[in-house]
Amino acid sequence: MDKHTIYAKHGAIATITLNRPEKYNTLRPSLLNDLDEALREANLDSEVKVIILEGAGDAFCAGFDFSDGLDHFEGITEADYDPGTDVDLVINPYKTYLTQFMGLWRGLKPTIAKVHGYCMGGGSEMALCADLVVASNDARIGTPYSRVWGCHLSGMWVYRLGLAKAKYYALTGEWISGEEAARIELINESVPLEALDQTVQNLAEKLARIPLTQLMAMKLIVNQAYDNMGLQSTQTLGPILDGIMRNTPEGREFVNVAKDQGVKAAVTQRDAPFNDYSQGPRDEQPRRKSELGL
Repeated sequence: MDKHTIYAKHGAIATITLNRPEKYNTLRPSLLNDLDEALREANLDSEVKVIILEGAGDAFCAGFDFSDGLDHFEGITEADYDPGTDVDLVINPYKTYLTQFMGLWRGLKPTIAKVHGYCMGGGSEMALCADLVVASNDARIGTPYSRVWGCHLSGMWVYRLGLAKAKYYALTGEWISGEEAARIELINESVPLEALDQTVQNLAEKLARIPLTQLMAMKLIVNQAYDNMGLQSTQTLGPILDGIMRNTPEGREFVNVAKDQGVKAAVTQRDAPFNDYSQGPRDEQPRRKSELGL
């Protein structure tokens, strides 16, 4: 079976590439398992100081893959939903996707998420678990699950923003550009798409000049401050609420439309009233690397 991540190391910098470009790198267990393996390899390699996470093709990650009737996610099909089983799925550290998301945060080597194209839903939850996030100006970041079928998972949308912005985007699910995300300090920096690769490379090389023990100590002290703010309890409640929201009447209808009419129909029904994400104007969509020859 082909791996859904590509691992490469050049000197002190390891790069992990999400590799389902034909599906906008949407998340399914096989990809998350491959991500976990790659993060383990980088964190166990004494030569690696910095880890870059990126997406192949035209998007960083368009969220969880809810195609094919969700058959690839054992235990969350709506027909036989069991709340207890669902809690075990999303909270058990040996089963939950948060283990892989937080591998970016918990591993003591600095991680950089390089975001382009769509960074949506679970993809945004994952990217924001990285220590540093750099995006293209025209990337589109958002949580369309705010409207149906989900809830914040990692809590990073809350912890990275102030109250006013955190509450606004939690309630509306609106998308924002990479440029706006940097302006409101959801992420660290945004640059033109053509400059994204070199900007992230320069940042990684800057960090690689610092002793690994220093990087680890400084990352740990910042992380500990956020743990003291209740990060763990937020990450317990969020996935439980997410499971409940997947099984409201509206949540079940969303998945049923996807099963019967296709994912595109479900997404159109969800986002067309708001005129954003795939339903937004073409001139507001992120540019495609493939069209630019990047």
